[in-house]
Amino acid sequence: MSVSGYIGRCIKEGTQVSVFNVTWGGLLAAPGHIFFYVLLKYGFQMPYENFALRLAASVLALFAIFFVRLESPLAKKLFPFYWHGSLIFILPFIFTFLLLKNNFHELWLYWEIFMIFVLILFVPNWLMLFVDLLAGMAAGVLGFVLTTPDALLRPDFDIPAYLTVVVVTVIAGYLFSYSNRRGQVAQEKNAALQALAGSIAHEMRNPLGQVKLNLDIIEDQLPAGEYRDAEALRRTSGELCTVLDRLYQHVAWGQIAVKRGSQIINMILDEVREKPVDTSNFIHSSAAIATRKAIDEYGFESSAEREKIVFDDRQDFMFRVNETMYLFVLFNLIKNALYFLESCPGKKIFITLESGDEQNRVIVKDTGPGIASEYLDRLFDPYFTAGRKGGTGLGLSYCKRVMRAFGGDITCDSVEGEYTEFTLTFPVVSEEALKAAHEVLVNKNRALFEGKRFLVVDDKAEDRELVCRALLPFGVELEQAGNGEEALRCLLSADFDLVIMNLSMPVLDGYEATELIRSGEAGREISHLPVIAYTEQPVSVAEGRSRKAGMQGVITKPCADDELVRVVAGVLEEVHGLDLNRMRDLRVLVADDSSVNRTVISALLEKYGMTTMQAVNGTKVIEMVNDGDFDLVLMDIGMPELNGLEATRRIRASADERVASLPVIGISGESDEELISEALRAGMTDYVTKPVDMRLLLEKISGVV
Repeated sequence: MSVSGYIGRCIKEGTQVSVFNVTWGGLLAAPGHIFFYVLLKYGFQMPYENFALRLAASVLALFAIFFVRLESPLAKKLFPFYWHGSLIFILPFIFTFLLLKNNFHELWLYWEIFMIFVLILFVPNWLMLFVDLLAGMAAGVLGFVLTTPDALLRPDFDIPAYLTVVVVTVIAGYLFSYSNRRGQVAQEKNAALQALAGSIAHEMRNPLGQVKLNLDIIEDQLPAGEYRDAEALRRTSGELCTVLDRLYQHVAWGQIAVKRGSQIINMILDEVREKPVDTSNFIHSSAAIATRKAIDEYGFESSAEREKIVFDDRQDFMFRVNETMYLFVLFNLIKNALYFLESCPGKKIFITLESGDEQNRVIVKDTGPGIASEYLDRLFDPYFTAGRKGGTGLGLSYCKRVMRAFGGDITCDSVEGEYTEFTLTFPVVSEEALKAAHEVLVNKNRALFEGKRFLVVDDKAEDRELVCRALLPFGVELEQAGNGEEALRCLLSADFDLVIMNLSMPVLDGYEATELIRSGEAGREISHLPVIAYTEQPVSVAEGRSRKAGMQGVITKPCADDELVRVVAGVLEEVHGLDLNRMRDLRVLVADDSSVNRTVISALLEKYGMTTMQAVNGTKVIEMVNDGDFDLVLMDIGMPELNGLEATRRIRASADERVASLPVIGISGESDEELISEALRAGMTDYVTKPVDMRLLLEKISGVV
C-alpha cells in the first residue's frame, strides 16, 4: 500500500464516528467543564481559570449531540470535521492552555495525562490521534503566548521524567484502547454471526423441511416394486422395475442429504456459537466402514465423479469419533478435490487407511493441480480460501477443530502441479478401551434386550452367526431362519420381539416377507412386529424400499458389533415409545404459516389415521381451539401476527380446563437451547426441529397424548 493510500485509510478510520460515543461524550463534557471550572477556581483555588473557554467547550459538546443526529447528506459530510475540531478544542487545546497558564501546577500535570487518555478513547486511529493531540497542544501553546505578555514559565518538575510518563501513557493508552476495540469488534462480530447463523439456520431448515416432507410423500406413493404374483410380474417390464429402483434410490439419496444437511447446520451453528464439541456421543467405529459410508453418501454429480475415488481399506483400524463430524470432514476434502479436478481429466482421488503403532491415518490424496506453497501455512485459517470461487473458508478450519476434538489432527502436503495430500491422524485405540466401551454398551442396553426373543433371517449361515454372536451378551433368545418362508413359519409358531432380516434371499426375500407381515397375510398377530433390514446393498439403495416395505431400520454388511447393537436398541426404544393404535383417530391442529408445511405434515399424519385441521397463525389457533375439540396442537414458533410462543401462553392461560391442558408440540427451524427452554417455559409440552423427522414426531405425539 502506498503512503498516500495508508494516510487515506488512517483518515477514514480516524474520522469514523459513533452516535453513542458522541452522545455520552457530549453529556460528559458539557456539565463537566462547568463543574471543573467551579471546582478548580473556588475549591482548589487555581491561579488561572477561564469561564468563557469552559462555556464554549460545553456549547460545542452539546451541539455535537444535536449535529450527529442530522440526516442531511451535507450534515453527515461536515460532522467529522466538526467533531474533530471540537475534540481538539475541548481536550488538548484547553488542557494545555490552562496547564501553561497555571505554570505547570502539579494538579494540571495530572489533568494533562487524563486528557490524553480521554482523547485516545474517542479517536480510533493512531495517526489521527497524534494529529489531534499535537494540533491541540500546539494551539494551546500559541494561545498562551498570544494572551500572556512577557510570558515566563518556571517549571519546577522533572521534565524528562514527566515526558517519559506522557509518552508511555500515549503508547500504552493507545495499545490498550486498540486491544479493547478489537475485542469489542470481535464480540460484536460474533454476536452478529450468531444472529445471522440463527437466521440462516431457520431459513435453511424451512426449505429442508419441505424437501424432506415431500420426499416422504413421494416415497409413500411409490409402489413396492415387488411382485409375488407371476402374472403381475409378467405384466411389469424389467425396465419399469429398474425405473422404480432408481426412484427409490434417488429418494433415499435425497433423504440422506437432508438428514446430513440438518446435522451440518447444527454443527456450523455450534461452531459459530463457540460451543465446545460434545465428546459424550463419540463412538468406537471401524475406519473402513465409516469411510465407505462417507463415499456412499456423498452426493456425486455423476458416475464419472464417483469413479474418480479409489479407496484402499486394507489397513483398517478402530477410532473414536462422532460419525457425522467425520463424514463432514471427508465430504469437505472430497468436495474440494473434485472442484480442482474438473480441469484435470483422468486424475484420481486416493483415500487410504494406514494403521500404526503410535497413530492411525486416513490419507486423502488427489493428483490434481496442487496448492501453491505460500498458501499452505494459512490453509486451515478461518475464512481463508485458496483459488476457489465462492468458498467461505470455513470448511478446513472446522475440519481442524473436529480432528483435534477427536484427539488427532489434519495436515496438508502439496506440490504445485503434482498432488495435494491431506492426512487425518487419529490416536490408537487400545484393546482395553474397546472392551471397556463394549462393556458400557452392554450394561446400558442389557435391561432393554434381556428376556426378548429375536429371529435372525439370512441365507448365509456365517452372517447369521455374526449377528447372533454380537447379541448373545445381552441375554436375548435367538433363533435363525434361512429365507423369508422359513421366517414366516417361525413367526407363526412362536412369539418374537424383533426380526433381523436379510433383503436378498432365495425363495422369499426380505422385502416380500416384510410386506406379508405388515399386510397381515402372515397373521394379524405379527403385523406390528419390528423388522430390521440386514443387507449388503448400500444404504441409498436399501433404505427407501425397506422403509416402504415396513422395516424400521437398516444395518449394512459388514457391520461392527457395537453399531449393530446401537441400531437394534434404537428400534426397540422407538417401538417401546411408539403406540400407533393410540394415535388413530386423534384430532390434530397443524399450525404453520407455510401452506406447504401444513399440507405435507397433515397428509403424513392422516396416513396414520389421525384427523387434521390447519391454522395459518397463532390468532387462528386460539379461535380454533376455543371453538373445536382437539387432542393436540403442532405449533410452528415463528408465525406472523401471533407467534407460537404467545399463542401457547394464551392457551395455558385459558379459563377452559380442556383448552388449558391441551398438549402443544413446538416446531421450529431453530435448535438453540435457549429457544427450546423458552418454548418449554411458555407451556409447550415438547419440541421438534425442522426438517421434521416423522418417526421422531410420532414418538413425541405418542408420548404426550
